[in-house]
Amino acid sequence: MSRRARFIKRPEIRLDATLPIPLYKQLYDRLRGTILEGQLERGARLPSTRTLASELGISRTTTALAYQQLLLEGYLESQVGKGTAVARDLPTRLLHEQTDRALLEQTGARKTSPIPLAPQVRPLQDIPYPKRREGRTGGIFYGGEPALDLFPYEVWARLIARRARQSLRECAHYQPPAGYFPLREAIAAQIGLTHGVRCSPEQIILTAGSQGALDLAVRTLLSPGEAAWLENPGYFGARGALLAAGARLVPVPVDEQGLVVEIGRKLCPEARLASTTPSHQFPTGVTMSLSRRLELLDWAREADAWILEDDYDSEYRFSGRPLEALQGLDEASRVLYIGTFSKVLFPALRLGYLVAPPELVAPLLTMRRFLDVHLPILEQMALFDFLNEGHYARHLRHLRHHYKKLRNLLHHELCIQLDGLLEVHAPEAGMHLVGWLPPEKDDQRAANLAAQVGIQITAISTYSLEPLPRGGLVFGYAGIDEEAIPHEVKTLAAALEQL
Repeated sequence: MSRRARFIKRPEIRLDATLPIPLYKQLYDRLRGTILEGQLERGARLPSTRTLASELGISRTTTALAYQQLLLEGYLESQVGKGTAVARDLPTRLLHEQTDRALLEQTGARKTSPIPLAPQVRPLQDIPYPKRREGRTGGIFYGGEPALDLFPYEVWARLIARRARQSLRECAHYQPPAGYFPLREAIAAQIGLTHGVRCSPEQIILTAGSQGALDLAVRTLLSPGEAAWLENPGYFGARGALLAAGARLVPVPVDEQGLVVEIGRKLCPEARLASTTPSHQFPTGVTMSLSRRLELLDWAREADAWILEDDYDSEYRFSGRPLEALQGLDEASRVLYIGTFSKVLFPALRLGYLVAPPELVAPLLTMRRFLDVHLPILEQMALFDFLNEGHYARHLRHLRHHYKKLRNLLHHELCIQLDGLLEVHAPEAGMHLVGWLPPEKDDQRAANLAAQVGIQITAISTYSLEPLPRGGLVFGYAGIDEEAIPHEVKTLAAALEQL
């Protein structure tokens, strides 16, 4: 719903809370525009942040952020006791901007020559990147984040503060590019026990999340123009990393057993690399069978190719023990294993890791030195403490129990309220499930209909490079309120009747 200001002798300002642009940025843009267009004259007094917030029906923080940005850029000036006003002496560049805009409008001149960019940038711009809308708590079946309201922030803050007091001085110099060694030791012990990964701490390189691991591996292993298998449908982050390296993508379909290696062999047997999510395929949710895993390893050995095993959320397994990681089955050292803490802790942490075959560690670290040198050290040390003191295990148990409840409830409601339209199976792991539509139904239209009633959901075709036999909707349930699920599914069911 639009919010309208009630200004006297001031331009009208409208803000729209339904837009993906934050309200403070909308307010900043509106005020900046009115200043440049002369609607707000130089020296004109502006209302206080409290008054403006009341007039617009928004928080004072929002107006304060907009004012602060305008003050920093020279559009406004503020004096104690006199309040805030439009700057009397606007910076020269702003005056040029006004003049240039007027000239363009008069002459119709436009800059037509494109900005020269690296050839890899254009395909990256074409990747549809699902984004969570800000300011919403219900109606968001977004699969990219854990339940952030359950994270023990006080514990984390205490660990960070303790390390800052006790360890920062001695660790303020440059660090090894592979990362904090005690944390690498802890990770090696954990994934060896829980995932069947066979490695020493020396084989682990800490990265900026799983995306950093994908990027580092692809940059090191592929030359521009070389072919790479990519699951279809598959993770857009892997697609982006491959395209950024100039790889030639070979979409390989996924069935109920995972990546169809036989079709990959037919399409491009000479591919240099395969990117896969075998423990919990993204986004279909299937687990790669043991026979298919062995088949993929055979191909990699014969083709002298590499496998990127992205194990992004297998910690959330609700029953039974997960199959041994591809890396643990690999006798030819062709697998690079990727893990992340974003799906258990919080995405802004940006901590993941890459487990490399011993012979690849040196070239990967060489590349790493010239990308970002190493990660910030405080977070690495705090994460080691979080693991070592048992906080991680407790938090994971809590999340696993919570997600199982959410999965069961969402599955139940979808089966009841969308029976006949969606085919839904409860996954054995992870933070999302897929509702498959009948073959003749368009999942992009279904997602658009959902958006019209305020429900954010992603069509599975968004993750596909080639047409799929049938469309579907990807329901992320980790971040949604348990009590909201029945109502949101009912709303969705009413919207999808138009299909």
